[in-house]
Order: sequence, then C-alpha cells, then structure tokens
Amino acid sequence: MKSFSAILLPALLVTLLTAACSSGNSGGQGEVQVWLTTKDQSKLLHQEEGLKLTKAKGTGENAISIDEQTVYQQMVGFGASLTDSSAWLIANKLNDEQRQELMNKLFDHEAGIGLSYMRVPLGASDFAVKSYTFDDMPPGQSDPELKNFSIDHDKEYIIPTLLQALAINPDLKLMGSPWSAPGWMKTSDSVIGGSLKPEAYEPFANYFVKMVQAYEAEGVPFDAITLQNEPHYTPEDYPGMRMDPLQQAELIKKYIGPAFEKNDIKSKIVVWDHNWDEPYYPLTILNDPDALKYVDGTAFHGYAGEVGNQAQVHDAYPDKNLYFTESSGGAWSTDFGGNLKWDMENLIIGATRNWSKVVLKWNLALDENYGPTIGGCKDCMGVVAINQGSGEVTFNSEYYSFGHASKFVKSGAYRIESGESVSGEIEQVAFKNPDGSIVLVALNAADAERELKVKLGGKSFAYAMPAGAAATFVWPETDSK
Repeated sequence: MKSFSAILLPALLVTLLTAACSSGNSGGQGEVQVWLTTKDQSKLLHQEEGLKLTKAKGTGENAISIDEQTVYQQMVGFGASLTDSSAWLIANKLNDEQRQELMNKLFDHEAGIGLSYMRVPLGASDFAVKSYTFDDMPPGQSDPELKNFSIDHDKEYIIPTLLQALAINPDLKLMGSPWSAPGWMKTSDSVIGGSLKPEAYEPFANYFVKMVQAYEAEGVPFDAITLQNEPHYTPEDYPGMRMDPLQQAELIKKYIGPAFEKNDIKSKIVVWDHNWDEPYYPLTILNDPDALKYVDGTAFHGYAGEVGNQAQVHDAYPDKNLYFTESSGGAWSTDFGGNLKWDMENLIIGATRNWSKVVLKWNLALDENYGPTIGGCKDCMGVVAINQGSGEVTFNSEYYSFGHASKFVKSGAYRIESGESVSGEIEQVAFKNPDGSIVLVALNAADAERELKVKLGGKSFAYAMPAGAAATFVWPETDSK
C-alpha cells in the first residue's frame, strides 16, 4: 500500500505546474502584462514580455502616478455600429467558419478584442443595401396607428448577427438610432430630407416603443436609444431628418419619455448624437427640467469640433452620462500610424478622459469598395474589410486602436486618476476593472522613443515606448500593494 505522501506529491506537482503555466499566460505576481502596437505594423496588439513591478523609489520626472481611489465615470464599453451593410456582409459574404472566426475576433475577449457596445441604425442609414424604415407607406398615404409596422427586414440578417455577437459576449450592450422617421411622418413625405410633422409626434413616440419592444422580443434589448442621428445635418442622397433642440426637448418631455414610462421601457434616452462643435444643443434640452428627468445623457460624433467640448456638458450636468457614438476612418487617410494616433489620442484616451462611458467607431465592417452604400460617404472604412468575392477579412487600424481598450477594460470598470496626459508626448488613461485589475492605455505621440514611468501605491515600473506606438499595461490588484 502506498503512503499518503506518495499519493499526494504527484498531485501536488501537477497542481503547481498548472499554476505556473497559468501565471505565465495571465501575468504572475509582481508582473505587468504589456501589449504593443507599433506605427510600422511590425507589432499589432502583440503581447510583449511582462514587466516586473519593483518597490517605488519616488515618482521621478514625468512619471504617471495612478490613484485607484479617485474614480470617475463607470465604463460600459467600446465598439462600433452594426449597420445594415455590416450585417449583410457578415451574414452573406462569409461561410460559417469564416463568420465564426471573425465574430470571435471582434467580440471574444480571449480570441479577439472583446467589443462590448454596438450602435444599431433603426432603419436604413447611408450604409445599407436598400432604403427602408419599419413602417413604409406609398407616397401620400399614412399609418398613424402603425398597423403596417414590421421589423422583418432586420430579422433576416441584422438580428441573427446581433444574437451571435451576444452569444460570444453576453456583456454586449446596444444603442438604437434612427436616421429618419417613416416618410409619411415628415414634411418631405420621404426618408430624404424634411423634419417631423407636429401631428406625427405621438406616432413617432409609439414607433420607438414598437421598435424597442420588437427587438427585445427577438432577444435583443437596447441599453439606450437616440432620437435622431445627426439632427443638424440633412443629407440629400440618403435617409436623414432635421430636428432642432427645442423640438427634441418637446418630443422627449411630452411624447417619448411618457410613452417609455407607460410601457415600462427601460432603454435610456440619449440626446444630440452629433458633433463636438455644438454643445449648446444638448445643454438646451438638459436645461428643460421636464425633458431632463427622462434623459440619461448626451452622445457625440467626432467630425467637427474638439473632444474637450464634451466636458462642457459634463460640467453643467455631472450626473448625466456621455457617449461617443461615431467617427469613421476612410480612404482619405491610409497611413496606419496616423490613424492609430488619431483614434488613440481623440477617442480611446480623449473621449474617456472627457467623460465618455461608451466609445464607438462607425461601420463594423465594409467591403473592399467601401460599401455597400446607398449614398453619403463613398470611401469610408470599417473596423474590418470583407472581400465580397473571397471572404478574406482585413483588419484596419481601428481594430487595433480600439482593441487596446476593449480587450482589457471590462464592462463596469471605472476610469481612475492617472495624472496629466501630456499632448504630443505620452498620452494616457487608466481604469480599474471590477476584478480589481488596473489597465493603463498609453500612446507615445512623440517622434522619438519615450520612457513611460508608472507608480501605483508602493510599486512602480518603466517601459520604453517606440515613437507613435500604442500600448496597454495590465496588472492585478494585489501586485500594486
């Protein structure tokens, strides 16, 4: 008969070996994990050798001092928009194996970048295979009781794609945004141009109720909605609708807010959904106390103005949330390093340091010809490009810039104090995850290598960042004590 120790020791060795392997994969005690993307693409979200945390000897010049006790906004997620075009390409131009591989690389935290928030156009945007709303009528006819309402179009490939993403990442949350009300509700009697007729305010509110309820019935709930994409831009060749701030306030306080309340709809109402350069628009709505009580926050786009304008809205209403919901790369800028820098500087670091809890790019996927599109931008790029002929997927700079945050900053994380982010030098933002781990996302915006020095509690580390590089540093809570 074997002794107890003879039985126990092999099992103990297996346990120790397993633990050692595990710590090698996820960062051992006293180790900071590092992921690096360089502007020459020689390293793309590449895991580097871990750094040892050492006893801090003082912050030193230009050191980043992280204070995990000082917390700011709670993060919800990073992502893009699943436009009609994006969903159509994923569903129809990839075989089952290709589709699963791409979806894992987009939404899985281990196999990919773990995108955790998606914007969904409600009806057609400029990136769609056809123009449609959920209640289209022949010219001159109307449907105020919404008897013709249907989301059958979206059931074909948009909702199945969302369900697949939700299966991969159950923390994924969604925002719904219409580009236009049905034409019969508008002064133009078309999805092109015009504004909402006053007599259509109540049907428009009921249209929102039906959209949210119909999606939820399919297992796809909306975390939030915006009333109108880019309400101060009226496109000439794709769906759009003018909506001024006083009109949006009236819709919220008299129609959509009460309709959501009556129907027990929990989706948050978010205002504006347009550029940084007009912070007065959301402030006009928030200054109306009857509208304010229904509003969760403000959404911004990045095509005009400066990211710092977000802080004006936050400072006026610090209890209301901020979302960054759209910015697109395109063929007008094909320099990988330049695109990486812009996204890191303005969106991943800039938008979050200016109070955004959600940060999104525009199209999740487009094809090799920057489409399909029914108008508008003819050379916008997606986070990925899908070749319609071969199904080959190209991962654009946005995949890596957003991956530096989305893969590591988990839903429910808080942004924490990390000192000044030095423009043109090392720019950075820090987060604390629900499990206590700390994430520092940094960009070396300088033209030469810079040493990043970090102090947290009684520990510190240093890292030489190549010029133009982005890096993410992750370490467990216990390692900083």
